Amino acid sequence: MKLTSIIAIYALFWVMSAFLLLPFGVRTADEAGVEKVPGQADSAPVNFRPGKLALRASVIAAVLCGLYIANYMQGWITVDDINIFGNPPGYEPSES
Repeated sequence: MKLTSIIAIYALFWVMSAFLLLPFGVRTADEAGVEKVPGQADSAPVNFRPGKLALRASVIAAVLCGLYIANYMQGWITVDDINIFGNPPGYEPSES
């Protein structure tokens, strides 16, 4: 696998992880008991920390990317393993 492919896969896992982690640990002004700024949305976070989010997303993305690359090299799970619809007529699975 090329380095550029690994970087692209890591970036995809990072973005996915960051978006999945966004709602965790965020509290609104009502939940935190803090006075709201005039014009502030009710759902606006009080304690949003993008650095902490980026660090967590980086760790999760590194683990997922490592597992993906290990699966690519070792062939633990292949397309034939996740074929839930059955093989089309005339198809012969690979012998790898």
